Amino acid sequence: MVLDRGQSKNVCVIGAGPSGLVAARELRKEGHTVVVLEQNHDIGGQWLYEPNVEAEDPLGKTKYLNVHSSIYDSLRIASPREIMGFTDFPFLIKKNRDTRRYPGHKELWLYLKDFCDSFGLKEMIRLNTRVEYVGMLDYGDFGQDLKWLVKSREKNAEKTVEQVFDAVVVATGHYSHPRLPSIKGMDAWKRKQIHSHVYRVPEPFTNEVVVIVGNSQSGQDLSMEIVRVAKEVYLSAKSLDITEGLSKVISKHQNLHLRLQIESLHEDGRVEFEDGSCVIANTIIYCTGYSYSFPFLDTKGIVGVDDNRVGPLFEHTFPPSLAPSLSFIGVPRKLIGFPFFESQAKWIAHVLSGKRRLPSYDDMMLSIKEFYRSRELAGIRKSDTHDIADFEYCDRYADYSESPHLEEWRKMLCKSSIINYFTNLETFRDSWGDDDNELLQEAFQSPHFTQLEPQP
Repeated sequence: MVLDRGQSKNVCVIGAGPSGLVAARELRKEGHTVVVLEQNHDIGGQWLYEPNVEAEDPLGKTKYLNVHSSIYDSLRIASPREIMGFTDFPFLIKKNRDTRRYPGHKELWLYLKDFCDSFGLKEMIRLNTRVEYVGMLDYGDFGQDLKWLVKSREKNAEKTVEQVFDAVVVATGHYSHPRLPSIKGMDAWKRKQIHSHVYRVPEPFTNEVVVIVGNSQSGQDLSMEIVRVAKEVYLSAKSLDITEGLSKVISKHQNLHLRLQIESLHEDGRVEFEDGSCVIANTIIYCTGYSYSFPFLDTKGIVGVDDNRVGPLFEHTFPPSLAPSLSFIGVPRKLIGFPFFESQAKWIAHVLSGKRRLPSYDDMMLSIKEFYRSRELAGIRKSDTHDIADFEYCDRYADYSESPHLEEWRKMLCKSSIINYFTNLETFRDSWGDDDNELLQEAFQSPHFTQLEPQP
């Protein structure tokens, strides 16, 4: 299953978002030949803002989405920029750009453009190219001599293009395909229902009664934005036990109401909640998260998505019986994304070249079973399998490729931001304590920031 040391492979990376870009860089650095297939007109993945969503199904129920990005117009990043950069490419403030610690989404897209330009990644990327099929050729024992057939289609082209690769890296992200609840009467409710995937601006909801389902970050952000133009906003949550930050916001707005989950929907527009109360609403917005979806991937049932668990994947990356020729990057959530994607990319590149060895098939499968069992014992739902929220895990993972561990200042700034978010929901992006200022001084004196800035 492990290749000869130093062997160069012909690798297809699917997606030119953050994980796909860093995968391309690390694979090429390791001597592999790389082609990146990207369905959009530019790089950036989720961070390539698409204001036009009219062609998208409002609930995202189609197999292939017309719109990849779920970013809304006013979105600002939820983590401070200092912690977000790749290890050798800090997310610096640039002249005549958005200089805020928590900038708008365009600034992060520009950072990715700078990254792409600085490392000469464009030559590997084919834009406007949608992958329609990825399947195995010459399937052998545990991935030996495995090749992959990739069928792709350029935008507006009639014919598909077929290519064979030694390996495929799936880097398609996990914030695109809407995950919807099952609510009694949902199909019969005749008024407007959308998923937050297609939300962009609040104006269409002016003077409406809006029910927002889900009080995670997007549900809270949309509530705070829509409440300024809507007649009434009802935020439907699993529990009335909410954060101090959300409580402060609700207390400021007489037209923002917290409710329990929806019990049922009725044809006349009524929305009935679990506590027995009901409202007649114009619109329901589902801020209920996203599902992992790989509609192009045919592994003969070896890799699947079961209740949002992608598996079996060793360390969220390699399917044991198809490793190392098939890998996934960017599946884990609730971590500092870019440095983790980078460590994933390095490990994948090293395993493909033979520099690193994977454990045996049996050992990888045992590790997966033990991981699933540990999550179950911890009371973590299957749908949250890939939610990490563990710095120690990120450091252990980095050891697979001898990548650097997360710096202490990076971990502390991340924790501080989360605490501030829970306490000061409306202001955490613009106001922070002295502890942050001290950590920032430490960060700016660290090698991450003192290394020579690459020229954009």
